[in-house]
Amino acid sequence: MTETLSPKTARRIALAAQGFGRAQPAAPGRSHVRDVARKLGVIQIDSVNVVTRTHYLPGFSRLGDYPRAALEAEAWGARRGLFEYWGHEASLLPLELQPLLRWRMARAEAGAMWSGLSRFGRERRDYIDGVLAEIERRGPVTGADFNDAPRGAPGWWSWSDGKRALEWLFWAGRITTKTRNGFERVYDLTERALPARIVDLPTPDEADAQRALVRISARAMGVATAADLRDYFRLPLADARERTAELVEAGELTLVSVTGWRHPAYLAAGAKTPRKVAGAALLSPFDNLIWTRDRTERLFGTRVRLEIYTPAHKRTHGYYVLPFLEDEAITARVDLKSDRQAGVLRVQAAWREPDATAETPAKLAAELRRMAGWLGLADVEVVGKGDLAEALGEAQ
Repeated sequence: MTETLSPKTARRIALAAQGFGRAQPAAPGRSHVRDVARKLGVIQIDSVNVVTRTHYLPGFSRLGDYPRAALEAEAWGARRGLFEYWGHEASLLPLELQPLLRWRMARAEAGAMWSGLSRFGRERRDYIDGVLAEIERRGPVTGADFNDAPRGAPGWWSWSDGKRALEWLFWAGRITTKTRNGFERVYDLTERALPARIVDLPTPDEADAQRALVRISARAMGVATAADLRDYFRLPLADARERTAELVEAGELTLVSVTGWRHPAYLAAGAKTPRKVAGAALLSPFDNLIWTRDRTERLFGTRVRLEIYTPAHKRTHGYYVLPFLEDEAITARVDLKSDRQAGVLRVQAAWREPDATAETPAKLAAELRRMAGWLGLADVEVVGKGDLAEALGEAQ
């Protein structure tokens, strides 16, 4: 018979799998950042810097006020432990996962990428090969090194041909990010940018690599539907189904039912079921725990939507909204902005969720003060709207 899990049990399994509910280290550093990355398997990158760029936030949510330089050293330092590629979206991933994504690089070189970029690859392969040869000769480059190349039509596709060539080569795995200047990628040949111990690893076949990725996804989520497992590394639908079925057959995934979930779920072998999960965390809108909106609603009973690309007059909660995780529930959400010139973390809106408690304003205020200190800001100022704003302001 299929085991049935309660929603509370499923939520606790998921939170534990994501690294919540554990004691935070007294002095978090690079090893802790590396552990978080390995536990999650993938950390999404995004350029929006209204609070801080999202790839810094999962570490803060799980470790507390760790030094952001520790993530930068892991991602772009001389002795790095992470690399950049298309994991979930643009992502940082543990170096040891690089061979597991070579099948995606090979498919990309064959045309499996954004349609416009794929077309550019077919039509301008000689030019792309010339850019690759120039990188091989010159060494690390940025997009600015090719700004004199012709540009496309206005809009998103107004990249220069040089920028398109770099993006094509990055997706195909021929080049990768060696480091960053600010937020600008500095590219080099993959075999020069990554350690030889990674480059020289054998390339697994597609099925083995995809099974490993599903295994990592299952471990990182604890309990998940087939759609959840597929989405974590954005696997092709048919491949994800086959790999999931193979892991069930091997006993690495167990088919379960979660009360209230419309679809069957899979429990990862060794998934922990804590008796409770305690703690407080502000979550990036791109955090692994909540990036799949349907899964967030199943786990927490709340609708979390990214409103960055929604016109301002149509936004419900704000531009850059961070849900607040209080123990095992999302109890609030805050629209935040770092006013770096004034040295203030501004709360532009604060909203209660149905699971908010009498302690929510004080706990949220404490976490906001900690975030402000972590960001190098001297104060928190509640300036905006929302049904929690007044109580939050009083708790500051």
